[in-house]
This record gives sequence, structure tokens and C-alpha cells, in this order.
Amino acid sequence: MPRCCVIGAGPSGITAAKNLLQVGLRDVVVYDRNDRVGGNWVFDPAPSHSSVFETTHIISSKALSQYSDYPWPPGYADYPGHQELQAYFEGYARRFDVLRHVRFRTEVRRVEPEGDGWLVTLGDGSAERFPFVLVANGHHWDPRMPEYSGRFEGELIHSHDFKSAGPYRDRRVLVIGGGNSACDIAVETSRVSAFTGISMRRGYYFVPKFLFGLPSDVLHSKFVFVPRPLRARLLSLLLRLVTGGFERYGLPEPDHPFLSSHPVVNSELLYFIRHGEIHPRADVSRFERSTVHFVDGRAEDYDAVIAATGFRITFPFLDHSLVDFSGGSVPLYLRCFHPRHRSLFFIGLFQPIGCVWPLAELQGRLVANYIVGNYRLPSDLQARIEAEMRTTLRTYMHTPRHSTEVDYHPFRKALLREVPPDAPEWRDAGTPGQRPDFSVSRSMRTRR
Repeated sequence: MPRCCVIGAGPSGITAAKNLLQVGLRDVVVYDRNDRVGGNWVFDPAPSHSSVFETTHIISSKALSQYSDYPWPPGYADYPGHQELQAYFEGYARRFDVLRHVRFRTEVRRVEPEGDGWLVTLGDGSAERFPFVLVANGHHWDPRMPEYSGRFEGELIHSHDFKSAGPYRDRRVLVIGGGNSACDIAVETSRVSAFTGISMRRGYYFVPKFLFGLPSDVLHSKFVFVPRPLRARLLSLLLRLVTGGFERYGLPEPDHPFLSSHPVVNSELLYFIRHGEIHPRADVSRFERSTVHFVDGRAEDYDAVIAATGFRITFPFLDHSLVDFSGGSVPLYLRCFHPRHRSLFFIGLFQPIGCVWPLAELQGRLVANYIVGNYRLPSDLQARIEAEMRTTLRTYMHTPRHSTEVDYHPFRKALLREVPPDAPEWRDAGTPGQRPDFSVSRSMRTRR
């Protein structure tokens, strides 16, 4: 059986490894720079690989955010926080024997072709050879900072380095951005700051976490049978009925159809705006010492600016001649299979309107079955990749953030269609009376 390398022990990496083990591959090595599984969900109060901050919760509900054969335990909240997620991922890795294959505190410095496989060079200078490499290093760790003229002399950080609201007590804070991270951070800082502004360059759709008593993504899932254009119009109307229109909050109206961008799932932002705790601002024009100038002519002084302006898709261990997605497009079949390098795979390299890891689980299953010869790629692979890219351009906004966007339900169906009917199951999955292990490890308790 061939050796397989998995880069990253986050939610995508551990399910990739589990699927490799599931098809009978036993020589599986998972490299991760952290000391625990969980990737981006490994909270650390100091700046680190993770973008998670002290009060982070998921924005997709638990009903649509679990692995297929590892359910959430009874009593978990509809939107679990990072500590519960960490316990969930650790339990999954223990349950399916992944932990034994993880080499923690190990950086992958370089991956390069060698013969029929790959030479993987590690941070200590040692190197190992693998016929197959699965890349699951995540895409929320390399910050993209905005560029404005002038210089801000106060504190200027990216949201990646925001860990708690405490340092911003009694200070004037400006959050730049309108995505989920920006809105969450604005809400948190507004609880303690002297003033919190939020600067947006365009309009966004803000969806409450609950509608009619249901998590909003669960409600949406009940209407996926409705054609997408009609569903988008109906949901946009529902949202306007619920909120009264975003102009009532001093926010710009979106200039794009609903579902053509990743919605902001947040029940507090609009509430805090109407209570005078968060103050909407136009796009930033320039900095001048501690003053921020906005495109509408307003100028205000701030002590701190937090830029929640997204991330670059980066693979520092791969040469650009092999893989370069910095231009925006991701030319991979099912966001996973490379058309030229058939032994190099990408797991979780997409941004769904929904949750990543249930879909990454299906990608891992396809790759594992491909490696053992139980799944074959289509003969018209390049044509299918180009069709997927055209669909992305036709469906979503043309921004770097949306270059990896997918709809959860259609993408899940597309992946499920490819899973071979005789794909092996986990041998003891579903054993009567067997309960998942959701205990929190000692290392997690001490660090938290």
C-alpha cells in the first residue's frame, strides 16, 4: 500500500486521514505545526496560525456542521463555540485512530515532485518521500491587508490577530470590512470600547442566526428544491420583511442578488447599530496620523483599526510553477483534483454557503477511493474544471473572496454522485451502543 502525506490536522485534514485509513491505507502521515488537531479552531490567546478569537462560534448550525458518522453529543448549542468544536475534532481524531498518525509541531517547508511521487521537506531539514500528498492547510491564515494612502499611527492589525475585546476597552475602534469576522469583532469591541465604527465599501446581506425558531441554514435547507433564482428572490424578500431594509441602519444596500455572495450570519450587528453601540461608516479613503478619512468626506480620530479584509490562498511549501491560485480562480475538479498533478489533492479549499468539513469529508472519501483504484476521474477532466469555473463566475461576485465559493447543497450532491457505490465504510461505524468521545483533552483544558 502506498504512503500518503496529509498536510494539516484541521477539520479537513483529519477527515482526509480518516478516509485514507477507511479504505485500508495504513501508512498515513499527517503533519501539523500546532500541538493539537483542529487547525483554525485551535484557540490561542496570542497571535498564532488560528484566526479564532475568544468568543468565536460557528456561523453554520450544528445540524449542517457535522461529519456523517460522528454526530454531535446531546446538549450542544445550535451554534457551538470554539471550545466545543475543539472537543469535537479531538474526539473524531481519537475515534477513528487519526491521532496516532499525526506528527505535531512539524512544519512542512517544501513539497516538490520527485520521480512518480513527492519529496516533502520538513522544518528541521529532513525529507520524506510519498507517492501521494493531500493538502489541507486551510485558507484563513495568510492575512490580506488593505492598502490606503497615508499612514495610521495608532494600532493597526488584521482580524487574524484579534483575540479578545479586552485590549480595546475605552478606546475608539474602527473595524474595516463587512464579512462575518468584521461584524463579530465590531459587536465584541462595542461592548467595551468608547466608540466602535464599522467601515464597509459595499452592501452585504445580514441574516439572523434564527428565523421562525429555526437556525437560518436549516430553514434554507427546506427550500433548496426551489430553483435558485426564485429562491434567492424569495429569501431576499423575507430578509427585507424581517429587517425592514438595511438603509434603516445606515448601511448600504447590496448591489448584487442574494446568494451571489457569502451572507453575514449575525443576529447582533443590526441590534447594536440601532442601539447606538456600533456606527456604520463609508469606505476608507486614506489615513493621516490618527485620523481616518472616509470617501464620503467624514474624518474621525481612532486609537485602533482592525482590518477584517480576508485572506490570501497560499501554499508556501509549493512552488508557484506547480500551483498558483493567487489570481483568484481555482482550476481543480470538484475543488480537489489537479488536472496535471494527479497525485496531489486539495481538501477543503472552498468557501461554502454553509459548513466546510462535511464537504471536505466527501472530498477525502473520493481521494481515498481514487488512490486505491476504486474511483476514476472523468476523461474530460479539463472540460469539467472549466465548466465549474464558468459556473462560479456566473453565480458569484467577481472578488478574491468568492473565487472559492460553493453552495453547500448542490456541491454536496455533486460530490455524493461521484462516490463509488462500493466505497468501503468504517468497519465498526454504527456499532450499537457505541458513543462518540467528546471529552476535552488535558492539553486543551490547561491552555483554555
